[in-house]
Amino acid sequence: MFDDFGEADVLRLTEVPMPEVRPGDLLVKVRAAGVNRADILQRQGYYGRQSYGESDLLGLEVAGEVIAVGPDVTDIRPGERVMGIVGGGAYAEFARVDRSMAVPIPDHLDYVGAAAVMESFVTAWEAAVHLGGTTKGTAVLIHAAAGGVGSAAVEIAHALGAQAFATANAERRAEVLALGAEVVFDYRSEDFEQGVRDVTGGRGVDVIADFVGGDYLARNLRSLAPGGRLVQVGLLGGQDTTNIPLSVLLHNHLRLIGTVMKSRTADEKRAMVRRFAEGALPMFADGRLKPLVGKVFPLAQAAEAHCAMEAGGGFGKIVLKVTA
Repeated sequence: MFDDFGEADVLRLTEVPMPEVRPGDLLVKVRAAGVNRADILQRQGYYGRQSYGESDLLGLEVAGEVIAVGPDVTDIRPGERVMGIVGGGAYAEFARVDRSMAVPIPDHLDYVGAAAVMESFVTAWEAAVHLGGTTKGTAVLIHAAAGGVGSAAVEIAHALGAQAFATANAERRAEVLALGAEVVFDYRSEDFEQGVRDVTGGRGVDVIADFVGGDYLARNLRSLAPGGRLVQVGLLGGQDTTNIPLSVLLHNHLRLIGTVMKSRTADEKRAMVRRFAEGALPMFADGRLKPLVGKVFPLAQAAEAHCAMEAGGGFGKIVLKVTA
């Protein structure tokens, strides 16, 4: 936990009370927890003093063993392995998880791998498939494809039989290609708009999942085929305001869709997890989808994990290993 907003060194390990289990909850002995950009923003004070979700503790995704269930839970028993999304509280030995926000861990996944799944792949499935309509034969452009959600979106598009194109740092081109992208444009030295025209014969792509924003928006719209969908998931570029070519939007009958998980209601998040469980979870079970784990730190080194994320340049999810 931390007492004041600031740099990573404000994080400290301490004792807090055990979470109270509500009727529809699971009490999970946390084995591993994913580290997300939102954790850093919360620590820095981006969200202010209100808690990010249900707990003042950091952490939005857990993987672990169920040790108790609320009286309304009838389909999961103590001893089962689950991975889930929480409204805070994952950086701990025990966490309270809404039953509807948890899914079984596929047999072949260990806890560290499972901790790298939920935030990235639930968000990616929602953006690329539920909102974007990605399916077999769809042409998709995925920005920031070396990041957690972007890389998950590439995996999903490839697994569904879509034609995946991506932007990333040239140093990560080989890794993104290995995930199933057909072409990867270096966002620093190559013009993805021209690249998309070239690889699609001037038609454009059907779906774009963008995590950057800013001046990408106009270029994205010009890169879409008629009837295409642009799903805006993030603003990594830090630019909130930009110009939009309305004539392109109107003439080509395009759709611009915005989404972010943190502002969703609990029921909306439950629906997102349900769609992921129905569509994507079977692909983890049969190996078509795989978690991407980068660096692993013990819980006591959460500050070092945050520093590693802030330094950037890595590939794969940063995970905190909580217990053996």
